[in-house]
Amino acid sequence: MAELATIARPYAEALLAAGADAATVAQLHAVARVAAEPELQSFAAHPKAAPEQVFDLICTAAGQSLAAPVQNLLRTVIDNGRLAAMPEMAVQAQALLDARAGVSQARVASAFPITDAQLQELRAVLETRFGRRLELSVEIDASLIGGIRAVVGDEVLDTSVKARLDRMKTALTA
Repeated sequence: MAELATIARPYAEALLAAGADAATVAQLHAVARVAAEPELQSFAAHPKAAPEQVFDLICTAAGQSLAAPVQNLLRTVIDNGRLAAMPEMAVQAQALLDARAGVSQARVASAFPITDAQLQELRAVLETRFGRRLELSVEIDASLIGGIRAVVGDEVLDTSVKARLDRMKTALTA
């Protein structure tokens, strides 16, 4: 995983240096979804598959007209044999774009569905706690029993009942 991140970072930085915006990064995500398909990876690795054929196939499968920076990036990636790193490039480009805008992605797991009012209140609390603007994505995880678990980058805030029970278990068995 670290190797793909190392490979992907310069490509993502180059895309943003070429003037990429949110729409361009969204196109990169679409291309990355196509490039991640095992069948496409197999086709691209075949010795008789020309780079232009791979490029055309990905552009067609992406289902949208690609901006020039995305097309240039895709051609470079294909020419350098780095197609497997495309999904990581999209992730890193999104992270760089978010950092430029001062926003971080936050994954919130909750034991129960969260209403819009609760979500706004939670956003305010988490933004204060983490010290930056957050884009929240919420998922339901019944194994938490109650409370939430928020992940922002490499920081975790776990106020779930499950985490509290695990801490109590550790304290009692130590």
